[in-house]
Amino acid sequence: MTQRHFVLTIDGPAASGKSSTARRVAQKLGFAHVDSGSLYRAVTAAQLETKGPAESWTEDDLLEAGKRVVLSPRNGSFAPLLDGEGIEETLHGADVTRHVSRVAQMPRVRAWVNAQVQATATSRSIVVDGRDMGTVVFPNADLKIFLVADPWERARRRLRQRLDREPTDPEIAEETDLIVHRDAKDATQTVQATDAVLIDTTLLAQTDQVDRIVALAMAVSHRPSGTSEVDV
Repeated sequence: MTQRHFVLTIDGPAASGKSSTARRVAQKLGFAHVDSGSLYRAVTAAQLETKGPAESWTEDDLLEAGKRVVLSPRNGSFAPLLDGEGIEETLHGADVTRHVSRVAQMPRVRAWVNAQVQATATSRSIVVDGRDMGTVVFPNADLKIFLVADPWERARRRLRQRLDREPTDPEIAEETDLIVHRDAKDATQTVQATDAVLIDTTLLAQTDQVDRIVALAMAVSHRPSGTSEVDV
């Protein structure tokens, strides 16, 4: 795979704000946004339509379902289409969310997703978010960001988005338990690249983290040839 354009990776654990931040960074830079997690969700959604028990799913089942999924450029982003149709609402449904972590742990499925994501960088500059974008998929990315946040804050943000209101403490506590469990399941895929810039967003407004990443990208794009350090 030949990387011809600027690639900015944003990695981090579940609910760390990767996708929403990456989308806004891409808009500001004029890049395309690629949400690698949406591909896992799309394949999961396709497989759910078979009605077979999730416990019996195999890699072959998921790869067959993946034949119905295409990562297509749409409105400044690359979005997965299922049988040629957008499925944005389905991607974040409860059933998909319940099973996507298991799907994402299947090595051959991960290889398939990674190949789809890598192909996007051959056509234009991208901001791609996920869990191993800067370590496995784009080890030579121009700029790598790793977002972290306190689990309680991540749970609060996720619930605010889902409920469209401020959640209660018991609701946050329950969601925090789910996030901590998800972190443990995804630990092997959520590793910070040694050359990634770590940004803790626990006390950072999204506009501030977006501006910081955009500034870093601009600094890197204008960096003299042969230098490698990024000032944070």
